[in-house]
Amino acid sequence: MPPRSPEVRDPLSRPGAIYTVGLNYDGAGAAPRPERPLIYGKLPSSIAADGDTLAWDRALTANVDAEVELGVVLGIDGAVFGYTIVNDVSSRDPWLDGDQWLLGKSMPGFCPIGPAVVLADAFDPADVRLGCTINGLAIQDGRTSDMRASIPEIVDYLSRHVRLEAGDVIATGTPVRLASPPGPGRHLEPGDVVTCWIEGIGELTNTIA
Repeated sequence: MPPRSPEVRDPLSRPGAIYTVGLNYDGAGAAPRPERPLIYGKLPSSIAADGDTLAWDRALTANVDAEVELGVVLGIDGAVFGYTIVNDVSSRDPWLDGDQWLLGKSMPGFCPIGPAVVLADAFDPADVRLGCTINGLAIQDGRTSDMRASIPEIVDYLSRHVRLEAGDVIATGTPVRLASPPGPGRHLEPGDVVTCWIEGIGELTNTIA
């Protein structure tokens, strides 16, 4: 893992705020474009590492999806320090996905991050391929060039509303789910192996308990 400036918290060992951006990708079947960046959040207690097994109370939610996202790690003064992979694990049950987004995105293990942070000057996020597989079958395959709001636009929008701090992470949105098998209705099941990947960063793999 690349060395870090002492002013920047490691998002795994010392997590800051975690912001997520909704409906931020164009593509076949994409939802209508929002008028401005649609910001959600995840609690730092939901963070997991590459290789971790993800377990949660299935009595609360059984319908849970994986979502690959390019993660932006912020440095001092809101500058982009580096980039990583975020799996924005999310409940799809209506009592969580409908009006309790923070809870539906923040259960234990619902925010795998890793496997490394690539420094900003070594990575161009403008047009890289990213995707997600379940047991080797692709459920997402897109490009960051399909983002509706760019990374500078997202950072500017957030900074006008909240104080961004070094070590905060922004998950910049997720490509549209593929219609091909296993299909959009396939939720995570015990024993699944989920891999999120981004060109130039690597792979983030977790097993579902």
